[in-house]
Parts: sequence; structure tokens; C-alpha cells
Amino acid sequence: MRLLVTPSFVRAAKRLHRSHKADLDEAVRAISTAPEIGEAKVGDLAGVRVYKFRLSNQLCLLAYRVLDETSLKLLTFGPHEKFYRDLKRHDE
Repeated sequence: MRLLVTPSFVRAAKRLHRSHKADLDEAVRAISTAPEIGEAKVGDLAGVRVYKFRLSNQLCLLAYRVLDETSLKLLTFGPHEKFYRDLKRHDE
């Protein structure tokens, strides 16, 4: 599976502690093996899927788009607070 990442995803990932990056990598691995695992959004965010995972003890959301059978675009991730508002602003 080919993974494309947005600059906002890269910036957020750089700020993570090493143990948190392992949790993020595990979530990305789960998505790449089964892209339908995330919840499909509707309305303004049609075409975006959101996968919920734990980053230490905090629930985080990872937004991605399935481009075709072989590639995914990782949009952003973070805690639920203001996640969808920021996602609408940065969605490409």
C-alpha cells in the first residue's frame, strides 16, 4: 500500500514522543492493511475516513482518504477537540 502524507500530518508526527510514534505507526499499519476500517464521513467531509486509536491514554482520530486500491492519503491526526473544524480547513 502506498501512503501519501500531507505537510500538516508530517508536522504533527514530528512533535510526538518516540513511544507515541509507535502507537501512530500501529494505527497507520492497521489502516494500510484494511482501509475500510475507518468511519466514512458525509457532508463537507465526504470521501474522508476517520480511524479512532489510543495515543497513550488519550483517544485520537486519524483522518485519511482512500485514493485508489493501492494508495492512501493521510490527512491529519489529533485529539477530538476541534478536530473536525481543523480538518475542514486543511482538507485538500
